[in-house]
Amino acid sequence: MMGAEFVSLSLTPMLIGICAAIACALPGNFLLLRGQALIGDAISHVVLPGIVLAFLVTGTVAAWPMMLGAGAAALVAVLLIEAIRRLGRIEPGAAMGVVFTAMFAGGVLLLEQSDTSQVHLGVQHALYGNLESLIWLDATGWSSLTDPEALRALPPELPRIVLTLGFVTLFTAILWRPLKLSTFDEGFARTLGLPVRALSLGLVIVAAIAAVAAFDAVGSIIVIAMFICPPAAARLMTDRLEAQIGWSVLFAAMSAVLGYVLAGYGPLWLGGQHAISAAGMIATLSGVILGLAALFGPHRHRSGAPADG
Repeated sequence: MMGAEFVSLSLTPMLIGICAAIACALPGNFLLLRGQALIGDAISHVVLPGIVLAFLVTGTVAAWPMMLGAGAAALVAVLLIEAIRRLGRIEPGAAMGVVFTAMFAGGVLLLEQSDTSQVHLGVQHALYGNLESLIWLDATGWSSLTDPEALRALPPELPRIVLTLGFVTLFTAILWRPLKLSTFDEGFARTLGLPVRALSLGLVIVAAIAAVAAFDAVGSIIVIAMFICPPAAARLMTDRLEAQIGWSVLFAAMSAVLGYVLAGYGPLWLGGQHAISAAGMIATLSGVILGLAALFGPHRHRSGAPADG
């Protein structure tokens, strides 16, 4: 399991899953504390039609067309939400629900009606990703990690999600204090002259970047789960923001590793013959961890007050 076969078949999918989970969990902590945890769900709904249209226009599933399509879809969603809110005179939450649901349904319809059989782009791919197929065929063992020729054959999703994780981590580290202040006491942050709206928008943009980068490899199921479950479980473990971040990273990594292993070997241990979806199992494990935290976490009886800065 830990030799050449592991390096070529399991190492890269596992690393991609870990990086994607942590990249979504980091901004998810602040979104959760701000009462905006479902923004991750919303982003996953919005980007689907943009990604499909980008493929139909360009004929390729390359990273830049996909990200540009997702960004354009997010811009259209914002304009539609504002138009519906003003013309219909309804609250923003209702407008968001209408737009996100309609755009996701439109994306699924485009997938079903368009010819995407020649590429890995379909409803199942959009929901569950293609984590199991991101193998490193040129790897011959652990020595391949220092072999430039073998490293050039790494699945492109791995360096892409590593760079995304680095960007999200850098954003969080640089803006740690402003994000903390604006999250726990927006009024005080305004009196200090902090650009509260810009920080909120920046946080949503970073969450969108993480979601789009993870979408192709792991699908929307993991993206939605990782924005919510690890931060929520971490919230039940501590009242300190720094500790909450640490717990969420640990829970995200545990979900990715254990979920991937159980998806591949769990059915075999139970006498089955086929593996199951890694994305689905990772999301399930994250929900199980949240359930255990809700039952046994030291702060499971909290009154709803925010964590301490």
